[in-house]
Amino acid sequence: MDQIVAVRLVTAFTCLTLITTTGCNRTPSDPSKEGPSAVTVQPDADPALVQVLNPSAFPLVAAASYQAPTKLNVTGTVNPDVSRTIPVISIASGRVVAIHARLGDSVKKGELLMEVQSNDVASAFSAYLKTVNDEHLTQTQLNRARLLLDKGAIPASQLEIAQNAEDDAKSALVAAEQQLHVLGVDKDHPGETVKVTSPANGIIIAQNVTDAAAAGVNYSGSANAFTIADLSRVWVICDVYENDLAQVHLGDKAEIRLTAYPGKVFPGVISDIGAVLDPSLHTAKVRIVVANPVSLMRVGMFATASFFGKATQTHTSVPATAILHLHDRDWVYVPAAGAASADGAGNFRRVAVEAGDMLPNGMQQVTSGINIGQQVVSNALTLQNAVDQ
Repeated sequence: MDQIVAVRLVTAFTCLTLITTTGCNRTPSDPSKEGPSAVTVQPDADPALVQVLNPSAFPLVAAASYQAPTKLNVTGTVNPDVSRTIPVISIASGRVVAIHARLGDSVKKGELLMEVQSNDVASAFSAYLKTVNDEHLTQTQLNRARLLLDKGAIPASQLEIAQNAEDDAKSALVAAEQQLHVLGVDKDHPGETVKVTSPANGIIIAQNVTDAAAAGVNYSGSANAFTIADLSRVWVICDVYENDLAQVHLGDKAEIRLTAYPGKVFPGVISDIGAVLDPSLHTAKVRIVVANPVSLMRVGMFATASFFGKATQTHTSVPATAILHLHDRDWVYVPAAGAASADGAGNFRRVAVEAGDMLPNGMQQVTSGINIGQQVVSNALTLQNAVDQ
């Protein structure tokens, strides 16, 4: 038993010695060799940087400053002037048998729009014939009463009664004639239909009836058959945010621009500022009255309205030729840092800007991208053509 214990002790001591010897002689590992090797990244060339051999061929100009009133641009749509909008209503109820005008047509006052077949015509004409007969009878009785009164056969009170009956019959006859006139029926040549005509000159901007449809206020059809608008003056309704309302005042002038006519400006006047804001957008409806004598402005067109404040601001301007329109953006070229190289070449950097309105003397506003006094290439297109070559 003692021999077994001794053998185990010797074996353990030998193993401990081997482990210690191996750990002392092992070479330490290099962490830099265990991981992946470092990658060196070479930066790409700046695509906005261009180099030309003759920089003097592209003269520079300093961005200038100018004073202009504060300006607010908002979007809106063209709408008809409600005060110049007239509904067309068929007084007679019945079925539409003919339509002589359509949506979008230009009509004149008195022009035939549609015909309605209605029992109201027969009823009104029957009432008219009855009043004619009644008036003829009362007239005969009045003449007889006058003759008898002259002969002393009746008292004067009988003549007064006959005169009163004649007056009532004439009133009823006038009312029956007026009813035919309202329905558009000629009492001497009555027709089977009621002719509905235009009450004013204008454009039909809404049509609510079709052939064989019901018309009139007593049928299931729409009482408003057509809507006619005089578009010689229109409204431009714009949305103005709550933060910008302080710049908008009643009676101020505005400039309207349409997408359909990018180079044309329509003057207008602010006639109303909405008293209630949109709860979701916090915008107020601003109404601008605009003259439209040649009907260039059509209902539903998108418009941009510009309002001008009384205070002035300093803006940046450059020659219009210094702005390059490329890829739906506006750019200018400015000298790059260290523009001159050893071989005499020049470096320019293309900078994105926001171009604004055109100004007198060939200048154009720049709202962002460059500062007043900064040097830019006076003709960006010439430099761009040189770079492309």
